[in-house]
Parts: sequence; C-alpha cells; structure tokens
Amino acid sequence: MGRLRLAELTLEVRDEGDGPAALLLHGFPTSHRLWDGVIPALRGGGLRCIAPDLAGYGSSDSAAAEPGMQRQAGWLAELLGELGIDAALIVAHDVGSAAAQILVADQPRRVRGLIVSDGVYADQWAMDQVESIRRWDPRNAARLAPVLARRLRSPGLPEESIRAWLEPYSGDEGGLRLIRAARALDPGETASRLAALAASRVPALVLWGESDRYLPIETVARPLAQLLRADLRLLPGGHFLPAEAPDAFAREVLAFTKTL
Repeated sequence: MGRLRLAELTLEVRDEGDGPAALLLHGFPTSHRLWDGVIPALRGGGLRCIAPDLAGYGSSDSAAAEPGMQRQAGWLAELLGELGIDAALIVAHDVGSAAAQILVADQPRRVRGLIVSDGVYADQWAMDQVESIRRWDPRNAARLAPVLARRLRSPGLPEESIRAWLEPYSGDEGGLRLIRAARALDPGETASRLAALAASRVPALVLWGESDRYLPIETVARPLAQLLRADLRLLPGGHFLPAEAPDAFAREVLAFTKTL
C-alpha cells in the first residue's frame, strides 16, 4: 500500500505485480480490500494490480465536494498518468463500474479492456438500497457501519471480508464518509453516456453473481452486456463475487486478458 498525491487529493493505492496494468475498482460500501482474494491470482498470472480506495472511500482523502463517480473517473485517469500507464484493463464492481464506464465513454484511449462485475447500467444503480444511508442522521454516524455489517451478511460471503471492508468506516468520521459517498451517487452520470459507451468499442466482459440480490441479471446485467457487445458470464455467488468466488473470478479475468 502507498499514498499517491494527485492535484486535488491523495489516494490510498495498492500496487502489486509486474506486467500489463489492471485497475481494480471497488464499489459501495467497500474499499480496495474487496480484491484481497483476487489479487494474488492476477499477480501470479502476470498482471500489475492497481487497487485504489476511491476518493472519499476507505483510507483515501475526501474530496472538497461530494465524491461522485464522474469526478472519480477524472481522478482515476490522473492516477494512471501519475503511474506512467497509458491504458489499463479496468475491472470494476458495483458503483465503481460507473466510474469505469464514464472513463470508457469520456477517455476510451485510457482503457484496454473493461470487466464489469455486478455493476450498474444506465440509471439502474439500486438506489433503493442506499436511500436509508443517504437519509441517515449525521449525528448518529457512528452507528452506520454496524448496521451495514448486519445488512451485508449473506451465505457465502466471509465475515472477515465484511469486517475488512467496513473497518475504515467505523466511528463518527467513518460513518460521515459513507453518508457523503451515498449522497454523491447520481445515476444520471451513466444514463447520459450510453451512446458514447456503446461507440467506444472497448473490449468488454460482464461477470455476474447468479444470486445477486441488489442488481438483477435481466434488467441490469443483460442489457449492459448488450450495450458493451460483451459476453455475460454468470458465476455461483451473490453480489460480492470477488470475495465470494475469488478463484473463479480471477480465472475469468486472466482468460479475458488473453483476448486483448
């Protein structure tokens, strides 16, 4: 892990391995720790794994304004530039895939390939799942992480993964970071870029958990795959595939890289 200073803020960045760069993007309410089970296999398969905490998430700095995904995409492009990377494979989960899609739509030359796992499509961001967090009383911010820990529990999802993801969000300040991040989510940021995303022609793959309880296969995964002209692969597991099926997930990523 290391701290990397950008023009506006500093990101916490995990950077491991050698070879072509894979930028791994977590979603809400996780951190770079989402990729703990995947990085060793990708690194062993010859990829340089770059897994930042998005701005305002995990241990990265908060932005002066709320950390929406359009601004995240700009910071990620800057991050790649600071690391001397012209173009990367992007592997993105949940709303981290919004930042990835915006980057593809706005700066396609930065992206060698795109893998979306249980992500967003158009204005389908599962906003009903974060509405209670958006409306959470900031005076009770310290209570938020324990409530989320209970909500996230599901068969096949290791408890230690949930603890690792939510550790940076404990206490008052951590809870406030989650509230700010939830309030910054704006489905219009991807809904307005569908034509540009389709026109980018960036090679893509869509991976989805067969039992995703937040983002349905038929209304989110399948139309997203059609828009990207991508294969849709369903894997055993729920919404948090990188933690629930890390070996199968890594195999799909490495197989995709061979097609680029």
